[in-house]
Amino acid sequence: MSDSNKKQRLEQPKKTPEEVQAHFKAHGQEHVFQHVSTLSEDEKAAFYEQLSTMELDKIPPIPELIKTLKKWEEESASQTIAPLTERVAYSTDASTVDKVRPLGMQAIQEGKIGALVLAGGQGTRLGFEHPKGMYNIGLPSGKTLFQMIVERLLRLKVLAKTNKNIPLYVMTSPINHKETVSFFEENQCFGMDRSDLVFFQQGVLPCFDNNHKIILEAPGKVAVAPDGNGGIYPSLQKSGSLADMEARGIEYLHVFAIDNSLVKPADPLFVGYCLSQNADCGNKVCWKTSADEKVGVVAARDGKPCVIEYSEITKEMSEQTDESGRLVFGAGNIANHFYTIDFIKNTILPNFGNLYHLAHKKIPYYDADKKEVVKPTVNNGIKLETFIFDVFPLSKRMAIWDVNRTDEFAPVKNAPGSSSDSPDTARILISNLAKSWVEKAGGKLIGDIESDKCEISPLTSFSGEGLEELVKDKKINCPFSL
Repeated sequence: MSDSNKKQRLEQPKKTPEEVQAHFKAHGQEHVFQHVSTLSEDEKAAFYEQLSTMELDKIPPIPELIKTLKKWEEESASQTIAPLTERVAYSTDASTVDKVRPLGMQAIQEGKIGALVLAGGQGTRLGFEHPKGMYNIGLPSGKTLFQMIVERLLRLKVLAKTNKNIPLYVMTSPINHKETVSFFEENQCFGMDRSDLVFFQQGVLPCFDNNHKIILEAPGKVAVAPDGNGGIYPSLQKSGSLADMEARGIEYLHVFAIDNSLVKPADPLFVGYCLSQNADCGNKVCWKTSADEKVGVVAARDGKPCVIEYSEITKEMSEQTDESGRLVFGAGNIANHFYTIDFIKNTILPNFGNLYHLAHKKIPYYDADKKEVVKPTVNNGIKLETFIFDVFPLSKRMAIWDVNRTDEFAPVKNAPGSSSDSPDTARILISNLAKSWVEKAGGKLIGDIESDKCEISPLTSFSGEGLEELVKDKKINCPFSL
């Protein structure tokens, strides 16, 4: 597909200043124009550009939203929470794996799968002032989180024996979009065809004061905040990325977070299982290791699939086990999802306006009398946000795929040296997995066997396959990089 065709789909018609003013006036927010006369022509143009992106007709009025959320909370209190037992399967079940792998591989061969990484965050908690996907966790190769994802997709194409590429959609944010795109291009997209990389920005939403009026943080600038990871859905549509998927013939989308260093993008087992269940939506989970682990779990609320926060589950429920001793409410959510394009387009998007949450925050605002920006010390306004899993109750056929934590979940969230979810703990998991793959392929580990600097390139193996020629009956000195 040509760049010109892609550009035509992504471009949105520009609104005139008069159209922008009419839009805001129709929603009772005309006060945002009170300082327009003080702006220079360039400032005015930038202000109208920002305002033109805000679709107030798609945001419920705050009073209406408050009523909706209150009603939801009241209804939730009386609803039954139960484990989700239908369409649940385990990646350790060899017979299931044998059945679903061909389905996933066929979808890859036919070019029907797209991968999407949620990469709008910075590595601030890591002490890294750049997009988190650019972070190097300290493996011998020095590969970043972004590079590992791309190389796994390239390896998957080889395994599928297809000339069809698996496009990667990268959801950035206004704070890291340019740097992310530059990073990929400066590194020749790590071997992926540039036309198979689509970058689009997570949306932002205006902030409101306690009187439900939009806050100005400068005479010509509205205070905004990211719309949450649930912003993926309107952003897919608004950016033209959803249209791009349809033009490519993509029917299924695998969505995952950037901070999981062991993620398997476009995982043929997960995708294949969802296809075997004719699922419209799917969730990959890791079973909780203990009853008090603070993670949301996939469950059912009045029969509808959802993610239940750990604070919503009673101690008795969290400790409940089945006859095998496995936690009943243990399907830990790891932000790893499957969707059909049809489900996104025809079910999620038409119902998205009802899925906003409110957060009371300290929001800097412009004081016209003082002619300066004020940073409040108490909550003075409201931010709207959305959660990616809030659409689960809309699903009619959700599938749950349970995977081993040590095989597929190594989050990188906390600073180096932290006891959990750090670059160090992720590197240990990756290193241990690489060593286990070598041993399963018939290799013998020698040297510093406890090393956390062992790795197998994603270009060499996606999930442990194809290593026999390299290691069988051979001594592999640790640390190693294959």
